[in-house]
Amino acid sequence: MADPSSYRPKPGDIPDSPGVYRFRDEHRRVIYVGKAKSLRQRLANYFQDLANLHPRTRTMVTTAASVEWTVVSTEVEALQLEYSWIKEFDPRFNVKYRDDKSYPYLAVTMNEEFPRVQVMRGHKKKGVRYFGPYAHAWAIRDTVDLLLRVFPVRTCSAGVFKNAARTGRPCLLGYIGKCSAPCVGRISAEDHRELAEEFCDFMAGRTGTYLRRLEKQMREAAEEMEYERAARLRDDIEALKKAMEKNAVVLADATDADLIAVAEDELEAAVQIFHVRGGRVRGQRGWVTDKVEEVTTGALVEHALQQLYGEETGDAVPKEVLVPALPDPVVPVQQWLTDRRGSNVSLRIPQRGDKKALMETVQRNAQQALALHKTKRASDLTTRSRALEEIAEALGLDSAPLRIECYDISHLQGDDVVASMVVFEDGLQRKSEYRRFQIKGFKGQDDVRSMHEVITRRFRRYLAEKEKTGEWTDGEDASTNGAANGSWNGFAEDDGRAKRFAYPPQLVVVDGGQPQVAAAQRALDELGIDDIAVCGLAKRLEEVWVPGEDDPVVLPRTSEGLYLLQRVRDEAHRFAISYQRTKRAKRFRAGPLDDVPGLGETRKQALIKHFGSVKKLRSATIDQICEVPGIGRKTAEAIAVALAQAAPAAPAVNTATGEIMEDMEDAAPDTTRGSAGEPVPTGAPDDRRGQET
Repeated sequence: MADPSSYRPKPGDIPDSPGVYRFRDEHRRVIYVGKAKSLRQRLANYFQDLANLHPRTRTMVTTAASVEWTVVSTEVEALQLEYSWIKEFDPRFNVKYRDDKSYPYLAVTMNEEFPRVQVMRGHKKKGVRYFGPYAHAWAIRDTVDLLLRVFPVRTCSAGVFKNAARTGRPCLLGYIGKCSAPCVGRISAEDHRELAEEFCDFMAGRTGTYLRRLEKQMREAAEEMEYERAARLRDDIEALKKAMEKNAVVLADATDADLIAVAEDELEAAVQIFHVRGGRVRGQRGWVTDKVEEVTTGALVEHALQQLYGEETGDAVPKEVLVPALPDPVVPVQQWLTDRRGSNVSLRIPQRGDKKALMETVQRNAQQALALHKTKRASDLTTRSRALEEIAEALGLDSAPLRIECYDISHLQGDDVVASMVVFEDGLQRKSEYRRFQIKGFKGQDDVRSMHEVITRRFRRYLAEKEKTGEWTDGEDASTNGAANGSWNGFAEDDGRAKRFAYPPQLVVVDGGQPQVAAAQRALDELGIDDIAVCGLAKRLEEVWVPGEDDPVVLPRTSEGLYLLQRVRDEAHRFAISYQRTKRAKRFRAGPLDDVPGLGETRKQALIKHFGSVKKLRSATIDQICEVPGIGRKTAEAIAVALAQAAPAAPAVNTATGEIMEDMEDAAPDTTRGSAGEPVPTGAPDDRRGQET
């Protein structure tokens, strides 16, 4: 590991002008390429105290052994040179979008004497018209098959074309009318080229002209009683309309635009691009990349623009590019796009209307692509095994942690404090083992104290289970907090249900840094448990903390172990927030009847149904309440007392008219929706694996 101060240039040696810089390692390989408006200011950021650098940047500068730069005259030139060097050197610390496939295009070889329509992949060739990219080659072939009825352009290979010309017999498509057969002279080269140009115009979005022309020809044929010709024209029109339906209109006024969306987390980012030509989505593509450098959404967008248009010119660069965030600075990037197109290019964030709605669709595609990528990555057995081995090595464990439990605390400004426990076994979720906790030992906001309580309760229960099954050794005593009398937080031991905390993990992960890790370790120490490892994952810098260490364990950026820990932590966070929102929603819709002991949801609904509202129930006598089926006199008296002690709700005010709505309680309370109208799960199947403890 190199010391950045050993190769740091003197500040006076670095020019204060735009340029591109390269970091090289000890073998002179370029490991990072960047651009700057001011080289002096940008490079100074890399040579500050290592503790102040982002972990990814810190890894890069300690891997490097030298830095060099090239001065350019403008920021646009810096952008162009940066793209060229990234393509040339393929630096390991730069964001690089890689895809697992080459997207197919519909290509028309206008550079040949007899243009051919075909599927093409790879680098674009001069003189060839391209449409797409498409997600699948079969989508191109389906579209071409429909259009050949109207535009019978050549689709055969050079070998087939020459063989047909030699024998004087066209191929099958020539016989069935889906090729004009220029190979045997049925059409001249000029007419065939004109046919190919019409095909290109239709694919470019200029469809109305051809539809109107065919409809006119169909009517004329019908008037002249040429019904067979009119029927063929009718079928041609239907074929064109069917081809148009494959690319539905999404934007008005024949818009040409590319829409780029980004979905990202701390480690990876997915980019999706929709190509809109003539107001229709003509193609879609996407990439997933590792975030090997500290990068913002705007920087990810800039890298995507370089990837998309670095080798494009002319109409291949659309008039409008819509993005979720603008690069900083945006002017050089916009000027670079304009230079490549040869005319003005608008680079902006859509704010309203159809373009914003379509951008939301692209964003959903990006999120699904990232989720699918993570699912594929997590489901691979070899990858999971490597992740567990990396975790064991980093934490100094004797064996791979086959069972990992992760804990997270969630609250809203100190209210409804809850915790979650999620379980991963062999690197996969074990949702039947998920548990959730209410913090009962104190009130208020204290994540460290909450973590200590949750870990204590969970492993005290584990010790009780261990003692009950006869696995206890060394005469330890686990009969604390209700464990000895066969109950735990109100749940009976011998009720026939599976024991919830009978299995210990090899690793406990907490969502947090050094304080939370210390609290979890202290809880285990107090219980005398010394065979379970503890670590914490701090979200901001993805640092792994272990007990008793002042410095975190920094796993490599590309580590599968870090990816697995992040997935475990994020799942615990999601599960905790879900439970906290459910509790908050229940609290918001709580009423005076909730305080009546023994009065469940069914009898509450019966009371409201019988009286019509809480207001009428409050004015009812005890005898009237007893008339409700299932309500005895003792319960009726408790209901009357609870309603008498509870102050009636304050009258609501109509903010539009100022009217006081005195009959606020006349409506039956909504018991199935949360405070924000969101469904609140009551008795859902997931409640089994999310039992409160």
